[in-house]
Amino acid sequence: MAEIKVPELAESIFEGTISSWLKKPGDKVEKGEYILELETDKVNVEITAEHEGILAEVHKGEGDTVQVGEVIGVIDESGQSNTPTAKEKNESQEVVSEPANQTTEEKQEVKNRPIASPAARKLAREKGINLAEVPTQDPLGRVRVQDIESYEQPQPTQAVQQAVTPAPRQAVVQTNSDDTKPVERVRMTRRRQTIAKRLVEVQHTAAMLTTFNEIDMTAVMNLRKRRKDQFFEQHDVRLGFMSFFTKAVVAALKKFPLLNAEIQGDEIVLKKYYDIGVAVSTDDGLVVPVVREADRLTFAQIEREILNLAKKARDNKLTLKELQGGTFTITNGGVFGSLLSTPILNGPQVGILGMHKIQLRPVAIDEERMENRPMMYIALSYDHRIIDGKEAVSFLATIKELLEDPEQLLLEG
Repeated sequence: MAEIKVPELAESIFEGTISSWLKKPGDKVEKGEYILELETDKVNVEITAEHEGILAEVHKGEGDTVQVGEVIGVIDESGQSNTPTAKEKNESQEVVSEPANQTTEEKQEVKNRPIASPAARKLAREKGINLAEVPTQDPLGRVRVQDIESYEQPQPTQAVQQAVTPAPRQAVVQTNSDDTKPVERVRMTRRRQTIAKRLVEVQHTAAMLTTFNEIDMTAVMNLRKRRKDQFFEQHDVRLGFMSFFTKAVVAALKKFPLLNAEIQGDEIVLKKYYDIGVAVSTDDGLVVPVVREADRLTFAQIEREILNLAKKARDNKLTLKELQGGTFTITNGGVFGSLLSTPILNGPQVGILGMHKIQLRPVAIDEERMENRPMMYIALSYDHRIIDGKEAVSFLATIKELLEDPEQLLLEG
């Protein structure tokens, strides 16, 4: 018998939640085959079998919290299985292991069982999609997330629609004992629990304060309008606002290095590199992938990297490395229509910039003239333990100056 243990995940991750078992007791598994999906604080991890045999026992079920090193199941290395491995299915489409006690219907189900990634299985369950009906372009026939997302289910008739509609995941509708009114209880995902915990922690440990300014976006918008077609033709990526803000933030951090630091005990660690976190909203919560060495990247490289990280975040494909080690964070509530907000620090960082919706507002050009200009409020939340108000205000003023004269950013490189 070989024990299935939760493997070492990352230096800062010690536990996870079993999202789904991809094998059930009695199934045959081969070494290196995916057997379960584990949800951690930041990413989902696919766990592979270290031994070949039969999944004999499962000690922890879906939704259970498990520790690194904990035994969660047992593989019988000498047993026989009633289910073929993926390897056996690939090697022969005509010969399938068929135990004598299997019915014809069970044999057919085993033979036609689709191969899919854990993320695809999870998404299919949430959408109520039968994996066997999903076409895939993968040469090995493996169903992936993009196949699920692009699949359009046939619409059931009204008579059967109620029967096939899946219930919300881990949701229980019950009456409130106080006033007998219905409520719904939904278990928080591990990522949402971690987000909640860290947001509370940072407000207890940091002396957080927020200061504001506003930017006239006329110059940036005019520059984008003039250059967007040529930029796209040259780089095959669109020129967005994030590259301008990232460049402006890096320039301001160089001028005010305490915003690019962190506190460790009674020391201030000043970081001489610029790894900028970009907050991305996903169905499972907010994640902050990191654009590495942003000071060394061109506008096109920044746009391409942000686009790539955002897609991986929404497809749940980010690695732990892509989420760790940022020195400063940018969050854009404007994409959801936010006009003004006070962003919360992404500890242990000591600064975060909040972007907001661009809105036409009347602006005084001089003592006699008013014009409608595209204006954006920006917010800087910072840790007042090491950053004084003067530095914070000056940091925002620098960003405002650079974005209202974006040619400076080009000169900054």
